[in-house]
Amino acid sequence: MQSFVDFLNGIIWSPALIYLCLGAGVFYSVLTRFVQVRHFFEMWRLLLSGKSSSKGISSFQALAVSLSGRVGTGNIAGVAAAIGFGGPGAVFWMWVVAFFGAATAYAESTLAQIYKEEDNHEFRGGPAYYIEKAMGQKWYAWIFAIATIFACGVLLPGVQSNSIGNAVETAFGSGPMIDTAIGTFSFAKILTGTIVSILLAFIIFGGVKRIANFTQIVVPFMALAYVVTAFVIILLNIGEVPRIFGMIIGDAFTPMAGVGAAIGWGVKRGVYSNEAGQGTGPHAAAAASVDHPAQQGLVQAFSIYIDTLLVCSATAFMILITGAYNVHGGAEGLFLVQNIAADVAANGPAFTQMAIESALPGVGKPFVAFALFFFAFTTILAYYYIAETNVAYIRRTFKVDGLMFFLKLVIITAVFYGTVKTANLAWAMGDVGVGMMAWLNIVGIVIIFFMAKPTMAALKDYEQQQKQGVEDYLFNPVKLGIKNATYWEEKYKRRTGKAPTADSDSELEQVSGTPAEQSSN
Repeated sequence: MQSFVDFLNGIIWSPALIYLCLGAGVFYSVLTRFVQVRHFFEMWRLLLSGKSSSKGISSFQALAVSLSGRVGTGNIAGVAAAIGFGGPGAVFWMWVVAFFGAATAYAESTLAQIYKEEDNHEFRGGPAYYIEKAMGQKWYAWIFAIATIFACGVLLPGVQSNSIGNAVETAFGSGPMIDTAIGTFSFAKILTGTIVSILLAFIIFGGVKRIANFTQIVVPFMALAYVVTAFVIILLNIGEVPRIFGMIIGDAFTPMAGVGAAIGWGVKRGVYSNEAGQGTGPHAAAAASVDHPAQQGLVQAFSIYIDTLLVCSATAFMILITGAYNVHGGAEGLFLVQNIAADVAANGPAFTQMAIESALPGVGKPFVAFALFFFAFTTILAYYYIAETNVAYIRRTFKVDGLMFFLKLVIITAVFYGTVKTANLAWAMGDVGVGMMAWLNIVGIVIIFFMAKPTMAALKDYEQQQKQGVEDYLFNPVKLGIKNATYWEEKYKRRTGKAPTADSDSELEQVSGTPAEQSSN
């Protein structure tokens, strides 16, 4: 199985995908005139001023749901793997892919908002929806939906739960070994897998509202606690910071593991961590209640900064300052740098646990196990929501009963199985899932740009209304030449009392109805 999965990754994660991820970010950064920089303060304003509705969640809740997918194992174990296989310079390339990826996140999340739909009194949207409506290629949308259900329902949850199991085992010991029908595993991993599966079942049977309510509390708390711990360690070693910066920057261009390894692992783990272009973030973005699609695009772009430039950087500095890492060479058993025991796996949370433990004895191992539980668990919830959204997309055509229930059983099983399996296999399977979605989504959003440029039209319209100083934004897709944005056409009609036309006046003074009606979603 390991050999087969590695073979697939060799095809999927060829240099072409790495260049595609970076290229799409540069492409949208230039065309939007670096929207991720120009509208940085607007991102903050939108994040703090959003509200939910009976059909959707607030901008902050949508950010929390998408961050629960972005801030996960990739921020702890993924950063360790990038350093372990690509050298310290891989961290620089994670920063690069995050900066440019913020523009990609704006584009895909704005598309998700433009082409979202109402389904059973909840908003649904994502790449499958905008590929069908903007590209007009339903077959391509179906391929994405099926690939995403498989990736988020089967492949990716196991990566998260595997790291939880490994962290618990490292922190508290493995306990006795137990023989099962699928192999021999430690008592710690079996108990951890059982607890995580039960908690997951309780929440996912409660629907998207329960997921949003849970993540909006847990995600900010766990991210803040983790970053504060990292800053304490960095402050205790403040004199080392200039040397670490120099190591990261210098190794990015003349790295010990070769430029290809640093870039490859930096981009791969960067995309895995911040998910820009992967196509997962737009699902949560579509669920938000906003007055203009560009607003949620900006909020989602900001989430890339939180994920990579803040949380991933915190992990990287802890590992590099304390020297709790090895750098693997090209051959098995060969190390370009060996600071710790050779049998410590890079594809896991051990580097991070050892880093915190060395700076704060007695704290590191259990703290990372605790933090990783919440990081990874909320990511599993996000994966379920993404898979559920794509099942809902398929059910628009085939009304098959029981699909959602079957999905719940599959992801619970995948979580338990992933907890007890080896880290290398779990990560390799996760890379296959990420790569499949990234290929399909990035190609899709680039084609959509050349067909209609809906994200650029939405951004220009939003900026024009900003200049006019309006307080309540109005979005008229027909006037902007955007077709099939049926939800926004209906919303425009409800707010103005007239159908949208190409010459409709977008001034909000024309809006009729009560304030309650105007804010209705």
